[in-house]
Amino acid sequence: MSAEGMRQPPVAGPSGAGGLVGVIGAGRMGRSIGVAFALAGTDFLLMDLRQRTDEAWRKLEAEVASDLQAMLARLCRLGRLDAVGAAEALRRIRLLRATEVAAALPAVDVLFEAVPETMEAKREALGFAGAHLPEQALVASTSSTMLAGELATLVPHPERFLNAHWLNPAYLIPLVEVSPHAATAGAVLERLLAVLRQAGKQPVVCHDRPGYIVPRLQVLIMNEAARMIEDGTASAADIDVAIRYGFGIRYASMGVAEFVDFGGLDILYHASAYLADRLADSRYASPPIVQAKMQRGELGIKTGQGLYAWNAEQAEQFQQEALERMVRLLDAQQVDTGTALPRPCG
Repeated sequence: MSAEGMRQPPVAGPSGAGGLVGVIGAGRMGRSIGVAFALAGTDFLLMDLRQRTDEAWRKLEAEVASDLQAMLARLCRLGRLDAVGAAEALRRIRLLRATEVAAALPAVDVLFEAVPETMEAKREALGFAGAHLPEQALVASTSSTMLAGELATLVPHPERFLNAHWLNPAYLIPLVEVSPHAATAGAVLERLLAVLRQAGKQPVVCHDRPGYIVPRLQVLIMNEAARMIEDGTASAADIDVAIRYGFGIRYASMGVAEFVDFGGLDILYHASAYLADRLADSRYASPPIVQAKMQRGELGIKTGQGLYAWNAEQAEQFQQEALERMVRLLDAQQVDTGTALPRPCG
């Protein structure tokens, strides 16, 4: 599709995610979110607020068109989309110039903000949007660092505001971390969760705390990997192999809290104590919740209570399903490793 084609109105017809959706910020994240909604059958406005010369605007149009086509082409090569579906998705995305945005915002039902991670940029984008959106429009920042409570003051009617942190590539990764602030209306939270689910996403809700869920966990892991390279524990290549074929496989098969209960809180407790002592670093020490559960004998699946409550039937079903997921993942990895798995019986 040409850059000029993106200037045409979206395809007529009802939107798949409950109305017209848009994003302020035509960068990589905004484009990727646009593809996610377009693939779900939703008309999408990709809005650029930066004042540009005609030459700079034509350059942006060409860049956005090329980037959108590349995202969809990757899905086609993966067998997840055909040429007809890709063309239909492209027709649903309309790129708007700064001078066009004010007139378009009154028709938007759900607006995402995806401008650079500076308070100045957020203030400009959210203030402009608030001045032109209808009062009932839902507004969500995609910030990966700023708290919803910090940004809510920039939005008229802050009760309709919250954070929605997408993970790259947004058109492929199912997870969206949704973080309301203290004054977010309950109906607004439920509405955004419904919109995301209709778009084929898997939203999770977390409190308005720094790092949300994934960034908070992943910063620890990435920094620890860098420390291990620094202190000579292992090479970068071997650390990455360990993550791809051990750590990653296990945590893609079961969640972190499930894994704690599967292995046992006592294992975590004693391993933490050993590492904290031998590495002389208190960051490895168990948190109070693990210590308290150790004292109460709530050790996970084997005792029926850990971070989850378990009965025998649930525990057996969980372990079977987790192993099934693990086998599927290992089967996919055999192309890379040549690992020989037990073959199916019969």
